[in-house]
Amino acid sequence: MNPAKAAFIHSDEIEKYHYPPDCPFSSERAGKARGILASMDLLSGEGRREVAPDPADRHTLETFHTPAYLDVLQKASKGDLDVEGLHMGLGTPECPVFFGLYEYAALACGGSLAGAKMILSGEVDVAFNPSGGYHHAHPAEASGFCYINDVVLVCMHLAAAGKRVLFLDVDVHHCDGVQEAFYNRSDVMTLSFHESGKTLFPGTGFENEIGVGDGEGYSINVPLPVDTYDEAFLIAFRAVALPLIGAYDPDMIMLELGMDCLSGDPLAHLRLTNNAYADVVQAVLDFGKPILAVGGGGYNIENTARGWALAWSILSGQDNAADDMSIGMGGVMLESTDWHGGLRDRMLVANARQRGTVVPEINATIEKVKLNVFPLHGLSK
Repeated sequence: MNPAKAAFIHSDEIEKYHYPPDCPFSSERAGKARGILASMDLLSGEGRREVAPDPADRHTLETFHTPAYLDVLQKASKGDLDVEGLHMGLGTPECPVFFGLYEYAALACGGSLAGAKMILSGEVDVAFNPSGGYHHAHPAEASGFCYINDVVLVCMHLAAAGKRVLFLDVDVHHCDGVQEAFYNRSDVMTLSFHESGKTLFPGTGFENEIGVGDGEGYSINVPLPVDTYDEAFLIAFRAVALPLIGAYDPDMIMLELGMDCLSGDPLAHLRLTNNAYADVVQAVLDFGKPILAVGGGGYNIENTARGWALAWSILSGQDNAADDMSIGMGGVMLESTDWHGGLRDRMLVANARQRGTVVPEINATIEKVKLNVFPLHGLSK
């Protein structure tokens, strides 16, 4: 699908808020991605537009988060952190307290909700909120740099509108907050590709976590071993995601594009280039469904911003124009923040050790997923 109508969701307002400088999470990444796209003239033109979101209101946030938790967030946003807030996950290195944290989180969430509403109304076919993707937040607990779970709120909104929703997450961390929210439901399928919980936070997302009750078979996890590279990742993606998306036949797809699977990310241990992300985005587009994409993780700031810019170029049907400007010298290959004008990374060649260890483990994971889940969707093991 080449979308006729695509919205990039961002505003000057969201750039006013910043996590503490010693925190690995950078709220500046979305603005950097927007800057790259503007410099390449990939934000304007027929069918494309930028949209400035409004904050999600308190009533909307309370459809998932508890009032007591939101009260604590609002107090913490003004510098008031008490024992109750500590018990709710605030004040840690992963969820620091900073001025404006509630306002930032509500605005980021509002961006994702704006994209969902525009898709539901038919205004756009594709929307991308790089400031979204806070998939670790729980109803009354902050976790993993996440305070308000925009993914859950959007999926709930879409499901309430009668839509079958597929949430596809290729962030390096498992989407524990989203899985938990829909673990007993079949109207939202969560499909997560992530570094194994054996080696990375949050320590969940194994093949046997498949949902319960009405949700049995609608939570699918593909844990990946350390040093997973493009070819190995795409083997798993094509073997698991493509048949399941086809069998589930969602009305729309929500896609989390955390760029922390990229080689050189300081908080994870995978070895992807953004070419793998490009293949994922194109494969999702090929299903012809409306897509709401969100950002998520990514702790090499420059590589993350460039990866999101590449994703937008494909989502908005401009990948040929982006490729024409590329000289293929991306920062992932260099494991640096160098950017020489192109959006795509050069290919990383897997060594013999990687091939000998990664592929057998991924093949074993594929077989476990097929055994546990495929028959529940009428697919052959």
